[in-house]
Amino acid sequence: MSEWHRQLGHPQANASGNVAERRIAPPALAISTVIFALKPSENSGRPTLWLPLVRRIREPFKGLWALPGGPLSHDESLQEAASRNLLDTTGLAPRYLEQLYAFGGLHRSPSQRVVSIVYWALVQSGEAELPGEEENVRWFRADRVRDLAFDHQEIVEYALWRLRTKMEYASIAYHLLGEYFTLAQLREVYEAVLDKPLDPANFRRHVKNTPDIEPSERYLQGGKHRPPRLYRYTGAPPARNGDPDLASNPTLNPRNPS
Repeated sequence: MSEWHRQLGHPQANASGNVAERRIAPPALAISTVIFALKPSENSGRPTLWLPLVRRIREPFKGLWALPGGPLSHDESLQEAASRNLLDTTGLAPRYLEQLYAFGGLHRSPSQRVVSIVYWALVQSGEAELPGEEENVRWFRADRVRDLAFDHQEIVEYALWRLRTKMEYASIAYHLLGEYFTLAQLREVYEAVLDKPLDPANFRRHVKNTPDIEPSERYLQGGKHRPPRLYRYTGAPPARNGDPDLASNPTLNPRNPS
């Protein structure tokens, strides 16, 4: 192509220039968050795992659902950006917010190179009911989301895997419950996250042997039968900034997404 075509802004020249510019431009940084909450199943009414998604109103992927998020500002920390984006897009302000992973695949955005720092959050069902659903913000069953924008489908699947792994050794379940809970309610949390039924007797035996769970003097009122005792978690809460488990134990991350 001649210099004359370039000077006149020939389409082919512009396209070549845009590609070259994208190659040398630094990657953009963004924040995304996966928010989990327990909500009743449409069919059985039993607790199931849900997450809010935001419908994109501009290209790329206009009209598709995506995780809440946005660009990273130069004057805020990663966690501050995650909290702000959540509040702006969903109205939620989770008390449990933890860094999950960084996703930086070469082709995750068609317009430019974008690296997303992904957080995950846990909210109790009462907190999840506070913001009203809008046309472009809606709750979905976590195990039924499909065809999300960018690579957000992969991010959701990774977050689900990470949550289920963490359920085996951390206090994550208690961030989905209130301060007091019955053993049946705690078992329902585990069943919802792990997506499988658990034997009530074995689960009760396991929980009662856990040092960080203790019975209270309270009972759940309002039922037809003998009110069950309420328990509470007394252990230290897990770290909210970052995830040292992933950093110190690479075997916990066999999927290793880019």
